[in-house]
Amino acid sequence: MSLTPRGARRSQSALVGGIALAAAAALTLTGCAPGASADGAPDGALSVVTTTTQLTDFAREVGGDDIELRGLLVPGGSAHHFDPTPADLLALSEADVLVVNGAGLETFIDDAIDASGFAGEIVTASDGIDLAEATEITAEGEAGESGDAHADHDHAAATDEHADEEVHADETEEAGHDHAEGEDEHDHDHGATNPHLWTSPRYAEGMVSHLGAELARIDPDHAAGYEERTAAYTAKLEALDAWVGEQFAAVPEAKRVLVSGHDSLRYFLHDYDIAFAGAILPSFEDNAEPSAADIDALVAEIRERGVTAVFVESSMSPKLARTIAAEAGVTVVDAESIYADSLGTEDSGADTYIDATIHNTRLILEAWGETAAPLPATLK
Repeated sequence: MSLTPRGARRSQSALVGGIALAAAAALTLTGCAPGASADGAPDGALSVVTTTTQLTDFAREVGGDDIELRGLLVPGGSAHHFDPTPADLLALSEADVLVVNGAGLETFIDDAIDASGFAGEIVTASDGIDLAEATEITAEGEAGESGDAHADHDHAAATDEHADEEVHADETEEAGHDHAEGEDEHDHDHGATNPHLWTSPRYAEGMVSHLGAELARIDPDHAAGYEERTAAYTAKLEALDAWVGEQFAAVPEAKRVLVSGHDSLRYFLHDYDIAFAGAILPSFEDNAEPSAADIDALVAEIRERGVTAVFVESSMSPKLARTIAAEAGVTVVDAESIYADSLGTEDSGADTYIDATIHNTRLILEAWGETAAPLPATLK
């Protein structure tokens, strides 16, 4: 069964065939036999391939030494515009298990499965959460936006106030955004559910629990290890959720308003009662393209709601954020990034899910003029 809607499948059959040939060539050149273990992995370890960097971290925590792990996406990479390499397809062809986020995130995965010949088990991490609830949260957020100044902003008035609308279009195009293509891109969100489920530590806990249970089912000889590591890691996620919640609960409600790079933090904001004032890219995808009207509306919303800072995400260029922040007269937080679509590199201080969430929390609080409390011992 297809993991993504037919309309979202990007590659034609000829391209799939070409990728398959490339994977076969990579197999010949590397001389690797199917089932070969990575350095340090025990012989016979379960071969697991994950899509996102967050899922790779979850699998590492849960799988431990009982799995041979490869992540398709690297730090800084985004599933919204990912194309697997021949080496990725080779790894997938040899894998016992493929771990995906689901909820429409990985639009590339059906073609990758076809091209690689993957015949193992697919674990969909989002099966561990209530997707109906997630869809409701997505809808509530969109309904809230439709009733606020962002949606009700009169474009003619905005044009009077910002007579240089063409400058916005130029800035957008320089940042790699073409207006006509952008309107089309807005029609290609992932569906009714925002797929960035992992940004909620509560949802992350459900995803990890499901992953641990599935690995124990698939590899019963090591079930005890999977179960023990899952319990230990979910306890840390519970502690993370409690700590983050305490930090934001101490912030006055008027300050708890955020503008993100794209619509990636919906569940994080919902969990901690932070109002969403809008996104630089008004889409679930970080390669969408805003129009001049979108930019004007966001600037008006920032001013009306007293937003004090605009945040840049690690998978996005900061150029458009700087333009919007300058026009709105607020700070752009670009010396450090929010880690949403991807975890950071090893030297970033955000290379694990827990560290990235702590980093994001501290960065937001600092931009609001607040200081985070010390971490509990369980998170150090």
